Amino acid sequence: MNTRVSFLNSPFLLGFDQFERTLDRISKSAAEGYPPYNIEQIGEDGLRISLAVAGFTFDDLQVQTEDNQLIIRGRQHDDKSRIYLHRGIAARQFQRSFVLADGIEVLGASLDNGLLHIDLRRPIPEPKVRTIKISGAGEGTAEPQTIDVSPDKNPAP
Repeated sequence: MNTRVSFLNSPFLLGFDQFERTLDRISKSAAEGYPPYNIEQIGEDGLRISLAVAGFTFDDLQVQTEDNQLIIRGRQHDDKSRIYLHRGIAARQFQRSFVLADGIEVLGASLDNGLLHIDLRRPIPEPKVRTIKISGAGEGTAEPQTIDVSPDKNPAP
């Protein structure tokens, strides 16, 4: 039996079940090591993901966003006309996924010297403060009702 302890089960953290499922999905795909990648900050609100994809062409690569995931796929096709005496560079396919926070925009992708660069913009969050009005017993609702619980009105069963 596999028992899992969640750090998001506090009664003060409401509505984080989707976040927990996302963390599970990330931890399962974190073991994948191919292709290697870097993530760097570019400016105040910019990010760049660089993947080492030597040997892949534009036609071999696909970059998509699905919901809040950035998915990069690569598929090389074997050249049947070549005869290899030794094959150390395998034509292999890959899929690498990154979960994007709400508001992150994918600006574009470029292929340069065997590196696939994907540029992202992370919006700088503005503080959101909202005051909730507290209404009294008679405000915004029907007239308050009084329940009479005196012994002469409600006989005991």
